[in-house]
Amino acid sequence: MEQYFSATQKMEQEVMFPSLLRGVFPQQEGAAPATGGRADLYERYQLLKAIKPVVEKGLASVTDQSPTAADADADAAADAVDAQLEERLSHHLAGLQQVLTHLTRDTNALTRRYSQILEQISPSEGQPSW
Repeated sequence: MEQYFSATQKMEQEVMFPSLLRGVFPQQEGAAPATGGRADLYERYQLLKAIKPVVEKGLASVTDQSPTAADADADAAADAVDAQLEERLSHHLAGLQQVLTHLTRDTNALTRRYSQILEQISPSEGQPSW
């Protein structure tokens, strides 16, 4: 979770001009760029930015829940299904981990590609830009 938040924070700090990502498609190692039906990096940037607050809100709602007396009564009645719930929870957490790993990888790739684009359009270091 921390790696995901770190990667999105870095992306938000580095990508100052998201419009530079329009029409740029992600490339896989050794593969030609594919444009048929795939989102460009600008669309991915927008998606990654939109997902972050959803993940943050979801995490906050999970950590803000505190047990009540009614929850204690429900817990006593639910002992019979605990093993099943633990298995389901484990399955969902594994899925969440996979999704966050994928989002982190996409975010890091987008940030690297943006840096490459900036290097291509910026003047050489020896010349002042004013």
